[in-house]
Amino acid sequence: MTPQAVTTTRAASTSAATAAARRSKITPERESELFDAVLDLLREGGYDAVTMEGVAARTKCGKATLYRQWKSKPQLVTAALDKNRCPYFSGVDTGTLVGDLREVARLADDRHGHDAELMEAVSQAYVRHPDLREALYETVIQPEVAAVDAMLARGVERGELAADNPATAFVAPCLLGMLRVERLLEERFADTPGTMAAFLESVILPALRLDAP
Repeated sequence: MTPQAVTTTRAASTSAATAAARRSKITPERESELFDAVLDLLREGGYDAVTMEGVAARTKCGKATLYRQWKSKPQLVTAALDKNRCPYFSGVDTGTLVGDLREVARLADDRHGHDAELMEAVSQAYVRHPDLREALYETVIQPEVAAVDAMLARGVERGELAADNPATAFVAPCLLGMLRVERLLEERFADTPGTMAAFLESVILPALRLDAP
């Protein structure tokens, strides 16, 4: 390596180290405060209401600090959602597929109405903002899809579910879709407790051809 190349490499390393040092100045507590501000703005006015200026003003943080750390609004929003994600289905494993799906339905019904404003804001942002869609899918949606798909795969391995059942591919989208239309369900099933459980028993389990007592 030539002396000039060595000098260039050292300069690049120094620059990277300096940038990393600047980023590290945000403590976990400060980061949490910034993310809370992002989520509050999402709840109050949706994705369009979130601006780097607004987050900076609400948290008394320099706008340059936000850009240095997250580069753009989509990255900041995605980081806030990922850090504060409350998984619905991850970690469910009762030992049987029917048990897993019923636990999923129970969790969804227990959280009915929880943070509905944030859920609505995320859903609208996913549809209206292509620049955010991929990031939301990876951080918010895909983990839940993967969790349900894993339950189904375990069911196939245990011999509970036919590997070629065509309904299998629709289970995760249907469950997540039910969460998405929560407000519509409130109107249609206002007097019916356990809407997700009822959906599971009347639609999902029969489609999967599962004999569930």
